[in-house]
Amino acid sequence: MEQAAQWLAGYDERLARAAANAKAANESLRQMSGTATSPRGEVAVQVGPSGAMEDIRLTPAARALEAEQLAQLILTTAQQAQRTVGAQVVEIMTEYVGDGPALEFVKENMPPAAGVEAGQRRIDDDNDDDFFANPVVIV
Repeated sequence: MEQAAQWLAGYDERLARAAANAKAANESLRQMSGTATSPRGEVAVQVGPSGAMEDIRLTPAARALEAEQLAQLILTTAQQAQRTVGAQVVEIMTEYVGDGPALEFVKENMPPAAGVEAGQRRIDDDNDDDFFANPVVIV
């Protein structure tokens, strides 16, 4: 009977530790955000821990861009902010859950680490001729 009581006490301790870690991770995650600014500063974006956009700021220089250019610039800047917060999420979750299936699940649901996703291309702001000859298709 004493072995069962010891096992139960150890189990309760592990559960309490897991609950404390979950609470600490939740607090850390709630406080994080990712920000990014376009290369020339026309667009600044802030996203929350889920990657959802929380703030967007456009400078007067953004008005000089064509609608398609501005849309692509906003999208690219938001994706950069999402990658930033995604890296923070992975770092925090690694601290609390360690390597394993739970962390792999988190990583699989994060935005790509870098680069332009398939089917998209970056707008070269310095070459308007190329932009007008090969416009970006926004779906």
